[in-house]
Amino acid sequence: MNGMSAQTPYRIALYPGTFDPMTLGHLDILKRASRLCDKLVVGVAINRGKNPLFSLDERVEMVEHVVAPFRSRIEVEVKPFEGLLIHFVESCGASMIVRGLRAVSDFEYEFQMAGMNDRLNPDIETVFLMADPQFQTIASRLVKEIARLGGNVDPFVTPEVAKRLKDRFT
Repeated sequence: MNGMSAQTPYRIALYPGTFDPMTLGHLDILKRASRLCDKLVVGVAINRGKNPLFSLDERVEMVEHVVAPFRSRIEVEVKPFEGLLIHFVESCGASMIVRGLRAVSDFEYEFQMAGMNDRLNPDIETVFLMADPQFQTIASRLVKEIARLGGNVDPFVTPEVAKRLKDRFT
């Protein structure tokens, strides 16, 4: 065996986002990302520029609720973060950043971000997961708009998130 361990490395992946709110599209990426690593850190971004509908604590709480079922088969940690993503990735000990892509319009931005992150730390890989076709049109900003206007958000979010959206707008 040429002196190398037969053990596979412990892989930590980071799935960052604002998750305002977490949608079924996010959940789909989370499920698929959980198959790629031994530990998944879900980073809930403190992004003041996006003017989130839900507070950081509320968003972390919603993500915690969504990830609970995963904990029976993989280690999952939900952590808020602010600042440069690559610094957060390094502080988590992660070797990969997981990003979901819905459309070509997502790709250009994500491609640039992946390139910059690679320049900042070439040891961190960015892994792109294509959204399942049934979730490609779901965007948090559109879900919030539907809820604000009194529409049914049930097809786009978990029941817990739907309830929180209804409560927020009624």
